Amino acid sequence: MTSPESKIPLNIDIISDVVCPWCVIGYGRLKKALEKYADTIEVNISWHPFELNPNMPSHGENLREHLANKYGTTLKGSIKSRAMLTEEGKKVGFTFNYFDEMKMLNTHQCHQLLHWAKESERQSELAEALFTHYFSDHGEFTESELLILIKQVGLDAAEALNILSNNTLSNEVQSIEQYWRNNGIQGVPLFIFNGRKMLSGAQETETFESLLNQILN
Repeated sequence: MTSPESKIPLNIDIISDVVCPWCVIGYGRLKKALEKYADTIEVNISWHPFELNPNMPSHGENLREHLANKYGTTLKGSIKSRAMLTEEGKKVGFTFNYFDEMKMLNTHQCHQLLHWAKESERQSELAEALFTHYFSDHGEFTESELLILIKQVGLDAAEALNILSNNTLSNEVQSIEQYWRNNGIQGVPLFIFNGRKMLSGAQETETFESLLNQILN
C-alpha cells in the first residue's frame, strides 16, 4: 500500500445542486472510479453551490408540476425518467425513492451549510446526507430537518442554527454561484480536476477512470 506522503494529490471541484439527481449519480460514478486509484491518489473534494431554482419558494413546488412547467415533461416522461434514474442509482449504491407528492425545494440554506462545512472538512459527508435525505428518505429542508443532518455528520448545530437564522453566508453563496455563471456554467454536475480538466454531466465511471489515468500519467 502506498503511504499518504507518496500519493499523488488530486483536487476535485464539484459544482452541483442537492436536488439534482444527475449530481447524485455523477458523484456516485466518480467515487467508483476513485476506488480504483485509492492507493495512488490523495483526493481533496470541494463542493460549490449552483442553485437550479434560486427563486423557488421556501415551501417548494410539486416536482412533477415543476418539471412540466419548466421543461414540458409529461406524466409518461416523468414515470420513465424516474424509473431510469432509480436503476442508475442502484448501480452506484444509491436509493431513489420517488413519490407522487415529492417537491422541488429551495436549496439556498443547504448551500450555506455546505459552504460552511468546508472549514471542518465535512462537505462530502453533508452533501451525501442531503442527497439521501431528499431522494431516499422523503425529507425536506426545514430548519429542524437540516439541524438533524448537521448533527449526524458531526457538525456544530448551534453554529448551523445561527447561519440558518441569519443567512450569514447567503451573500457568499450567491457570489460563488454568480462566478460560475459568469464563467459559462449553465447546468450541473460539473467536475473540475486540479483546476484544469473538466467533465460536465453524469459521465460514465469509465470516463472518470480514463481522465484519472491521464492525470496519473
